[in-house]
Amino acid sequence: MNIKQYLDSTYLKTAEQANLTEEENTLVVKASIQEAIDEAFKLIMIRPEHIKMARKMIEDAHSKVVIGTVIDFPFGTASIENKINEAEYAIKDGVDELDFVVNYEAFKNGDTHLIKDEVIACTRLGLTHHKVVKFIIEVAALSDDQIIQISSLIKNTVVAHFDEKDYHNVFVKSSTGFYKTRDGLPNGATVPTITLMLENAHPLPIKAAGGVRTLAEALEMINLGVKRIGTSGAKTIANGNTTEGGY
Repeated sequence: MNIKQYLDSTYLKTAEQANLTEEENTLVVKASIQEAIDEAFKLIMIRPEHIKMARKMIEDAHSKVVIGTVIDFPFGTASIENKINEAEYAIKDGVDELDFVVNYEAFKNGDTHLIKDEVIACTRLGLTHHKVVKFIIEVAALSDDQIIQISSLIKNTVVAHFDEKDYHNVFVKSSTGFYKTRDGLPNGATVPTITLMLENAHPLPIKAAGGVRTLAEALEMINLGVKRIGTSGAKTIANGNTTEGGY
């Protein structure tokens, strides 16, 4: 097994969140992209405004690293129209994979029709442009029953509206890594939450993001059946060490 082909190396902090200037933060992004190229990770996950830079660096290096970005991040409360517009710009800039934050607050309020409409519109856009699509459900904001329900809802919507040959390109993803929990509770992927997702989203693949900090944890997720792992400490994990990254 090549662990690096499961790792989506991730840097999603704004300059403000990183307590850096815009110029300093751009240098961090650039270094993250270069590291992904040097280490041959599966993917570099960055904010939309950095896609063009990543595309140029990857093409100049003749690298196979793919580019992912987040849409309506991290809260997922924008309209479907705004989500689609943001994704279209990312596609024009050269992105390969689109990670949409589902409007999980609307889901918690019972608006399953909105979630279905989001999933249909965003999946159609992605697949039409030959992109991988992922739906972030933010497990830390949900109860176990809600994780089961929303995973099943996304799965059933995709199965009802899209071809079986495309299922492997539509993921359900655990977390943004930026959700603020109370009392130090996990804000990302855990074995119990990922197990619920795997059981209820199948045959859609699962991406575990947020909270995977060691090689042992990454391997445990892969052994469970996860296809991708998002982490801000990809190199550290690949080297068998523990990352102190926040997501």
